[in-house]
Amino acid sequence: MTPQPATDPFESHRRFLTRLAYRMLGSVSDAEDIVQETWLRWRETKQEEVAQPRAFLARIATRLCLDQMKSARSRREFYVGSWLPEPLVEALGTEPAADAGLDAPIALMLALERLSPLERAAFLLHDIFDQDFAEIARTIERSESACRQLAKRAREHVRLDLPPRHPIAPQEAARFAEAFFKASHKADPTDLQALLARDVAFHSDGGGKVPATLNPLFGLDRVSRFFAGITHKFGGPGHETTLYRPVLINGLPGYLSLERGETLQATALDIRDGLVHAIYIVRNPDKLRHLAPLAG
Repeated sequence: MTPQPATDPFESHRRFLTRLAYRMLGSVSDAEDIVQETWLRWRETKQEEVAQPRAFLARIATRLCLDQMKSARSRREFYVGSWLPEPLVEALGTEPAADAGLDAPIALMLALERLSPLERAAFLLHDIFDQDFAEIARTIERSESACRQLAKRAREHVRLDLPPRHPIAPQEAARFAEAFFKASHKADPTDLQALLARDVAFHSDGGGKVPATLNPLFGLDRVSRFFAGITHKFGGPGHETTLYRPVLINGLPGYLSLERGETLQATALDIRDGLVHAIYIVRNPDKLRHLAPLAG
């Protein structure tokens, strides 16, 4: 029997590895680099001796992520303003992949940021990607009982932070995103206030490279007046929005836009019971490079 090309088993797990690495690191570009390095190590492996390629590849990718997180966490200590993950953008109506586990909502990614790297790995591998604790123990080089405790602690933290999720139909998502977009670009906050929950939270990430709020804003009045103030200040001729594209961002309704003709941003909306409970805007250009083709 002719042996399969080395790419066959790897390619069948590429999407899984990318999603695992993204959840570990919160970066699309870094996740792609991890997957490429995993492929290079897989190519040097005696593949006929690997009984479970998916588990073996996950072990390589997880360890690479853990190594990278050491330096990434150091960089985060000096990050300017709020941190948000690089946006995962998909077309409205996209069906989730069979191997995607759960999607990667921004609230989950922010909750994961407060976990230790080992807690994060144990939680993701077990609760999201259904690995058993024996395999996780081999991956992170801890005992099975220690891995169970890591996942338990992580689960407790994550459950406290995650709001309930309810699917929203693509047409409804597009309608709501457009309504929010139009209302948020008016100097009068009345229309926007009708779309926001009383306890709405607003997060924006500019990374110190483009204007953004340094800290989250909370409450209907404060958030709506912030948007009205931005429009009042920058809403004149020459500051028009030259791109509006409704999309899904980390599973949430949202849109890509070129604000004031030059700054690309990704806006995601956490919509529950017909109201926006959280707004996440990524403006840091370093986190939007992978979206440049969509803005062209």
